[in-house]
This record gives sequence, structure tokens and C-alpha cells, in this order.
Amino acid sequence: MLWGAAFVPAQAQPAPIQLKIVGGLAGVAQFDRYEVPFWLERVPRLTGGRVQAEIAAFDRSGIRGNEFIHLMRVGVVPFGTLILTVAGADEPELTASDLAALNPDMAHLRRNVEAFRPVLTRILRQNHHLEVLAVYAYPAQVLFCTRPFTGLGDIVGRRVRTSSATQADLMEAVGAIPVVIPFADIVSSIRRGAVECAVTGTLSGNSIGLHEVTSHVHAMALSWGVSVFAAHGASWAALPDEVRTQISTGLAALEAEIWTAAEQDTLQGLRCNAGQADCVAGQRGRMRIVPVSAVDEEIRRRLVRQTVLPRWLERCGDECARTWNETLGISTGIEAGVPAR
Repeated sequence: MLWGAAFVPAQAQPAPIQLKIVGGLAGVAQFDRYEVPFWLERVPRLTGGRVQAEIAAFDRSGIRGNEFIHLMRVGVVPFGTLILTVAGADEPELTASDLAALNPDMAHLRRNVEAFRPVLTRILRQNHHLEVLAVYAYPAQVLFCTRPFTGLGDIVGRRVRTSSATQADLMEAVGAIPVVIPFADIVSSIRRGAVECAVTGTLSGNSIGLHEVTSHVHAMALSWGVSVFAAHGASWAALPDEVRTQISTGLAALEAEIWTAAEQDTLQGLRCNAGQADCVAGQRGRMRIVPVSAVDEEIRRRLVRQTVLPRWLERCGDECARTWNETLGISTGIEAGVPAR
């Protein structure tokens, strides 16, 4: 029987479909623990070996951030994880559901992303010929600093690493000086004194050693780093129907896993940075966690209404205001264009 199998013609076993994927950020859980094993191990199982994939991290792919969505639009990158704050530099509307300080916890984030997801899908399909197959969230992005602080009102004059226009708006509003620095360069920038604070993920910051160069971390979520996994429309349509169904089913499960992990890893990041005994997902540091105070919450609400949302609308335009009021205005209770009360 085995002898006979050796003579089956090669054409009886069609070559696997080869997919090339650009994933999220290297060195963080979403990429290392979820995206990589999904594409390299789970997809071949789901498709019975019909699909094999290669995956590279976005920040190690050689693609500049401002090029990524354009390369996806023309199919040079047929499948990729699009970080919305990066894409938002050209299309601010994409960042609406994760404006700085809009989502202080996971419950707010889930509600607002769900409200805005149909708009994301429409924009990426109509403007960029991309199909949204999954929406991910990184762990909460919080404020790390090299010197003590008591809350958002206590960082006046400090240079703070930010990764998006909306984070920069927030930092300017509290009197800090925003500096845009890539994720991979955060620790080196702090070491050389280019910045003394940084906004980044609780656990991803731990993974790059931020707990070794900073002393205090705020517990308030300022952003979450929402991203979408999308496919170039023609590349997606070219796959057999059964394969698209299998991958879509797998991505739905992956999305749920990543959202659960984002919430768990947010807490783990804080615990590990503080060196608590229940740290199991990172390196134990000796940082002090700055709790969220009633003053912080008041500042957050006021700045979303008075600064973050209005400045986003300046970049985005009147149509964005209408879209906001039809979606996020309902889920947040904040109407675009209405002065703060």
C-alpha cells in the first residue's frame, strides 16, 4: 500500500495555496502568541493543508507606516494587520472608536468598537478595496514615567512619547510635550533622555523592558491600539469559497481570543511592572502603580469633550461629525459639535 502510494502522480496533489501575511507589532502578545501560531499552525489545519502561510511583523517587514495602507490597497500586501492609528494619519475617521481617553476600560472599548465597526468596514471597502476580516485590540496603553507623578494633572512640561495625533492632542491639553516615537525605539529614547514618559501598552511596555527605565505607571487606559485584519479585495475573492469560509471562521475565533487576552494582559502588565506575585506573563519590575483618581476621571471626561473630539473633527471634517453622531455619539453620549457642559 505504501509502495503504491509512492507512484501517485504529482498533479493528483495540488500545490498548497501560499499566503503572505503582514501581522502586528513584533515582540508583543498579539503577534507572538496569537497571530503567528494562527497562520503557521491553525490555518493549515483548518483548511486540511490547502493553505500554507508566511507571516512577518509589521515593524520588521521593511514597510514604512505611511505606506502600509497604500500597499494593501493595490495588493502588494494582500493580507495584513492594519493598526488604525497608523492608517489614521491619512484617514482620521478610521481612528474614531479609539480616540485618546475615550475608553477608560474594556467595557467602553467593546461598546464603541461595535458601534463603529460597520463604518470601518465601509470606509476600508469603498476607499481602499479592503475586506475587514477581524478587529483586534491591544492591551490598554497607559502612561509610564521616569519620575513620580500623581495623575494626568501632574505631567506639565514633561516630554511624552505618543504614537498618534489623538494621543498628542491629549498630552498637549494636560500641558505635556508630545513626541512621536516608534514602538521599537521607546526604551532607547528614554535612556538617552529624548523623552521621560511614554504612552504604550501595559504588557507590551513590559516586554520591551520599559519597567527597567521608568518608575511610575498610571492605571488609566488612554488608548487601546485597535487594529483590523484585512485582505485586499481581489486577493480575498480569488481564494476558493470553502477556503474563505474556513479562514473567516478561524479569524472570528482568533478575534475573540485576542480581545479576551487584551483585557487579561492589561492587568498582567500592571501586575508585572509592579512586581506583584501574580505576575505570570512578563518580567517583574519594581514600578509604582499610580491609581486612577476622581480628579483623573473628571479631567478625562472634560478633555474628550473639549479637546480630543474637537481636534479630531478639525482633521476629519463635517462628514465625520455626522458619522460620529449616528454611531459613537449614541454609544458615548457625546455629540459632536456640542460644547462641553
